[in-house]
Amino acid sequence: MKSINDSTVLANGVHMPWLGLGVFKTQEGEEVENSVRYALEAGYRHIDTAAIYRNEEGVGRAVQASGIAREELFITTKVWNTEQGYETTLAAFEESRQKLGLEYVDLYLIHWAVKEKYKETWRALEKLYKDGLVRAIGVSNFQVHHLQDLMATANVKPMVNQVEYHPYLTQKELLAFCKQEGIQFEAWSPIMRGRVNDEPVIVQLAEKYGKTPAQIVLRWDLQHGVVTIPKSVRRERVIENAQLFDFELSAEDMATLDGLNREQRFGSDPDNFSF
Repeated sequence: MKSINDSTVLANGVHMPWLGLGVFKTQEGEEVENSVRYALEAGYRHIDTAAIYRNEEGVGRAVQASGIAREELFITTKVWNTEQGYETTLAAFEESRQKLGLEYVDLYLIHWAVKEKYKETWRALEKLYKDGLVRAIGVSNFQVHHLQDLMATANVKPMVNQVEYHPYLTQKELLAFCKQEGIQFEAWSPIMRGRVNDEPVIVQLAEKYGKTPAQIVLRWDLQHGVVTIPKSVRRERVIENAQLFDFELSAEDMATLDGLNREQRFGSDPDNFSF
C-alpha cells in the first residue's frame, strides 16, 4: 500500500480501493456534495453510503459533477433493515441506484443481519450480481455465526464484511475468519468517532511518527489488510485522512495498538440491535 490509488482484489477479481470516504451522518445536500468533492479532488476513488444515510442523491450529484470516468470510481451502498427480504431488497436497490444516478453499483451490502430475513435478502443480492447491476456483493455487521449460516446456503460467498473495527474493538476471531474465507474486511467508525484523540497510547504514537492520531489508526487498519472508510466533512481533514502512504508502523507499534482492545463498541451489537 504505497499510494491512495492502491486497491485490494476481491474474491471475484474486482479491485476495491483500500481507502474510501464514509458519509454516515453527512447531511444530504451541500454538506455531502462538498465532502465527496473534497475527497475526489484529494484522490479518493471510493465512496461509501447507504440507503439509511439518506444522502445517496447528494453522493450521486457530486460523483457526476466530478467528471471522473465511472470505471475509476468505486461506489458502495447498502440495503436497510426494514427493506430486507427478496422482492423488497430488489426494489430498495433500484431506488438507491436511481438516487445515485448510476447504471450499476460497485458494492452492495446487507446493512445488518436481520434474523429470518438476511438469507432471502442475500438471494436478491445474488440476482443483482448475476444481472450485472452490482460488481460485488457483501455484508455489514455480520459475526462469524451469521457468515457461516449464510454461506451454508449461498451460491455466491460474500466478498466483503464491513464492521465496526478500531483499536478498542479488534475483532481478531472475525478478522481471521474473513481472511481464511477470502472475505475482505472493511472498517467502519475506524477513528472511534473522534476518540482516537483521547487515547494516550495513540497520541504518543502520533508524536513519534509526526502524524495525527487518526492517521496512526487508519495506517494500522491498512497494515492489517483492512479497507478503511473514515468520514469527515472538513476539506483539511479529508485530505489529512488520505496521507497514510508515506510511513509505516513498526511491528512493535502494531502490537501496541492491538493491545488496546477492550471489546468496546460505539455502535450497535450485531447480535442485539433494534431498528
